[in-house]
Amino acid sequence: MRTDPRSTELSGGGGRSGDEGRRGDDEGGRGGSGFGPVVINGPARPAGRASIRRANLGLVLRLLRDSGPRSRARIADDAGLPRPTVTGLVTELIELGLLREGDAERDGSVGRPGQSVRIDGRALCGIGLEINVDYLAAVALTLGGDTVFERRVAMDVRGAGPEAVLDCAAGLVREALDVLDAAAIATAGVTVAAPGVVDIAAGTVVYAANIGWHDVRAVGGIRSRLGRGAPPLRLENDAKLGAVAEYLEASAAGIHDLIYVTGETGVGGGIISGGRLHRGAAGFAGEIGHMPLDPGGALCACGRRGCWETMVGLTALLRHAAAPGDPVHDPSLDLEARLTDLQGRAAAGDARTLEALDRVADGLGLGLALLADVLNPRAVVLGGYFTYFGDRLAPRVERMMAERVMAPDTGGCRLLLSTLGFTAPARGGALLALDPVYEDPARTVATAKGA
Repeated sequence: MRTDPRSTELSGGGGRSGDEGRRGDDEGGRGGSGFGPVVINGPARPAGRASIRRANLGLVLRLLRDSGPRSRARIADDAGLPRPTVTGLVTELIELGLLREGDAERDGSVGRPGQSVRIDGRALCGIGLEINVDYLAAVALTLGGDTVFERRVAMDVRGAGPEAVLDCAAGLVREALDVLDAAAIATAGVTVAAPGVVDIAAGTVVYAANIGWHDVRAVGGIRSRLGRGAPPLRLENDAKLGAVAEYLEASAAGIHDLIYVTGETGVGGGIISGGRLHRGAAGFAGEIGHMPLDPGGALCACGRRGCWETMVGLTALLRHAAAPGDPVHDPSLDLEARLTDLQGRAAAGDARTLEALDRVADGLGLGLALLADVLNPRAVVLGGYFTYFGDRLAPRVERMMAERVMAPDTGGCRLLLSTLGFTAPARGGALLALDPVYEDPARTVATAKGA
């Protein structure tokens, strides 16, 4: 297994479960083609005369996103559309601000080279908003992949209660919208990333044990606080959104089967199988933190004992690494600052910290070996706080997985450390907020601009 996702070999849901994952190449990379593969939406399907142009606009936009810049002639050939039709579609997408002219491109034929076009999208953003146990975070990404706004606020979410949290969440969205408005960037939508079981259609957090939420109308609460003119809002599980963001990184190395494991107070998972986000029959797939691996162990926030997150979650690490009154337990302090403190203790050879990390590594190895046996992923991506201690955790976890996984060579599974860290769920949310533009570009841009 490798632990460096940037190595040569391994560089690098509300949506619909049957969506094709794709690789995005911009002359060999995703450089100027916006976001490459997407695991949320599916291909456009014309349903009638009135929808054909809308579907074809989305088809062209997806082709450029997934395959990189190319001439109008190549687009016509790849999409199977007449060249005059493609010329008109490209012109409209340029007028919408979603495409721009690129370099001249010669396709091997005699004559003047064609002008390539590429994803632009600098004037359209999606916002991802994460609600976590210890913080709220917001990220705004352009269609081209640039970060325009990013902010995290430390907060004891469980202690504050839903109303105060939704107040803060709406405030973060307002801040992001103000920044985008000042830059003349339209907002396609906002996706709220929340832990636990979520009802996507209702916009409700049904049950999130670690923050003490039951049937909280997250989307409705934020929308009412934003008032008239609020952009479209939707809700999704945080770990699933983290998996979407991580897949965009891993797919550049040809990895299309992975498990994303986020280490925070709770432990969540997102599963990508064959380039598709796996949601399960009722949308609950990925609740890996509550696998009962130690039935006689510590009491979990869900009310049961010995759940995996009681062994490897942030609470478990802090419990083993520091006394109760230690500042690293204080949820009002910035989480990354507390983790940096623990990093320093580990580097200094503090015995209690090192022993705690070894216990977490053993618990991780146990659970990941089980997941590898059941799902046989190409990679497991460790996110959240695990990335802070990857150098210490990874070798021990790899050894345990090699010993416990039934298949030879760990079934071909490699262990990767996230390069996105705590930003993955919010980034995944921003990606999901941008997703409608690939189905109906004109309507999405019009809605974003308030037309």
